[in-house]
Formats: sequence, C-alpha cells, structure tokens
Amino acid sequence: MNYTERYQELVREFRLGSDLRLSSSGIDIQFFDFKSNYISQKQGGVNVDTDTENFQFVYPVFVPAKTRKFDKAILLLHGLNERSWNKYLTWAEYIASQLKRPVILFPIAYHINRSPLGWFNLRGLRQMTEDRKTSNGNDKTTTVANVILSQRISDRPYRFYSSGRQSYADVTDLVRNIKQGHHPLFTENAHIDIFAYSIGAFLSQVILLTNPDNIFSDSKLFMFCGGSIFSSMFGESRSIMDGPAFQKLVKYYVDDFISDTSVDVADDNALNAFNSMISPERDQTERLSCFMKMKNRISGISLVRDRVIPYKGVKEALGDKCASDIIKLLDFKHDYCHENPFPVGGKIDSNEVNHSFNTVFKQAIDFLG
Repeated sequence: MNYTERYQELVREFRLGSDLRLSSSGIDIQFFDFKSNYISQKQGGVNVDTDTENFQFVYPVFVPAKTRKFDKAILLLHGLNERSWNKYLTWAEYIASQLKRPVILFPIAYHINRSPLGWFNLRGLRQMTEDRKTSNGNDKTTTVANVILSQRISDRPYRFYSSGRQSYADVTDLVRNIKQGHHPLFTENAHIDIFAYSIGAFLSQVILLTNPDNIFSDSKLFMFCGGSIFSSMFGESRSIMDGPAFQKLVKYYVDDFISDTSVDVADDNALNAFNSMISPERDQTERLSCFMKMKNRISGISLVRDRVIPYKGVKEALGDKCASDIIKLLDFKHDYCHENPFPVGGKIDSNEVNHSFNTVFKQAIDFLG
C-alpha cells in the first residue's frame, strides 16, 4: 500500500456517521449505534463522569464486500487522548482488505466521538491552556492538544481507571453481543481477534488476563507500540498529557491507588488484572505465567525510539522470555515517534514511511491471518 497517499485520500473522504463505499478498495465503511450500559464508577460516593456523548455514540466498521454474514472480525483499539479516527483509517482499510474480515474501530471512553462537544471548542481550549500554564508556573508541556486530558487527570487521576473500566465493560458487551448473534454483520459465535495500539494494548492485556465469560479464550492479540507495564510508560507528551498531570497520574497508581479508601469498586478480576499491570512486582508470578500460557495468541512490534511505550516496559509486563519470543523490536530509517509512527508530509521520505507501514502491517496480517 502507498500509505502516505492513501492516508490523505481517506482523511478527505471519511465523515463520522456517514456510511461510505471506498471505490478503490471495495471496502464499505458502515456505522453502528452503541449504548453503554455501564454504571459510572464512583469515588467517595460521587459519580466521576456522566457525559451523554460518552454513553451513546456510533462506531465505524470497515467491511469487505460480501453478501452473507461474517464469522470473523478484527477489533481495533486506539491510543490515549485521540480525538479523531484519522490515524487509523488506513490501518483499518489495509487489514480489512488483506484479511477479508470486518475491522471494528471502537472508541474507548471519553475519546474521539465519545468526547463532549465542548472539548472541540478551539477558543475555549486556548484559554484553558493559558490558564493551566499560568497555574503550573508557565509549564511548557501544556498544549491545546493535551490540556483536556491533563486537567481531567490532575483533577481526578482516578479517571484513568474509571474510563478504562468503562471501556473494558463496553468492549466486553460488544463482543458478547456479536457472539450471541445480535450484530447484523456477524454470525453467532463469530471469532474476534484484536489489533491494539498504545493504551489500547494495555486495555487488551487486562481483557485477556480476565477473559470475561470466556469470550476471548481463542482471540489473538497483535500489539503495535503497546504492551508495557504502566510504571514504565512515559505519557508526558504535547499530544497526550503535560508533565504535572503525568507525574500526578504515576504517583497515584504506583503509590496510592490500592490504599485509596474513596475508591468505590468491588475487588474483582478486572481490578486485580489492572493492578497487576501497574508495576512489575505486583502479582508478577501469576501475570507472567498467564502471558506465557497464551503467548501463541499474542504477537507485536515495539519501536526502538518509542519513549511513551518502551520495549523495556513490555518485557516487564510479559517477562523477558515471553517478550523476546513474541515481540519484534524495530527501528525505522525515517524520523518518527510513538504518537506518529508513520508521519505524512514535511521532509520525511514517503517511500521509507510506506516501507515501514507495510513492514509492520504485513507482520500483523501474517499473525492475525
């Protein structure tokens, strides 16, 4: 695929909520409604978030041409602080066209079109950015792109868990409904595999560790720029969150979360799995054993210059032996970063970017296929 050219074409064509036929690939983009049945997490007896957009939304599915229902699908999970599907359109089209399976782009809680509309008000964001910079001693890491997440995390670092917990519940509901034959695209007991990027991989790891209702027992997981233990992630980024927010987030989950008596949640499998992914020593023996047992169903690619999700953290999460067996460490010839592994435009050699894209996604296709 000519990634750089196709990226620009798809960004021009894609419209959220509008079904579309991609004539060059024969892929249909269809949108489906989703209503989250999740009961908002409480902290200290107070609901953390209840915004309408987060509970009722649409999600796109890239559907290869076919007249009957599908018995297989790929669930694509995105990264932290995403506000659009632009990065993932080419990824989804390529996977769908190569595997001849639908690719479901499912937004995690409070991301993309699950974000309140006020978060897209540029004037308000600029003022909020200036106010936050001032309150943090003119901190240079705060930007218009990261100010919402930064402020929300600073106000309540618990939101990282609560939104993740809702995403966990929603993904589980989606897959359960598909397997029960309630989705118009799929047959009953359809097989679901996962392509996960960045924090989407963290969510996927928690899902596989718990395997709710055994609905992920045979699912494969391909992780791209993901899979790290939480304490080794570095979320300070102009497009993710600022320095003060990241520091508060890490301190809360490494030092305070387990002992936080205001956290109103049951001691259940999902919470335990989440906790085991916070730092290497937490439930290490059990976590490493679980990943080793399912290593034939997990594969992925880490990048040498990825500061946000370093390969070191992936080894801590999976164990050295497991990680070395299933995760490939690559370095591209062109400039890149975690947030933008396949840059488009500027002085970047588009041929090199195209080569990098095809290298990563060929491995994903080979594994998921």
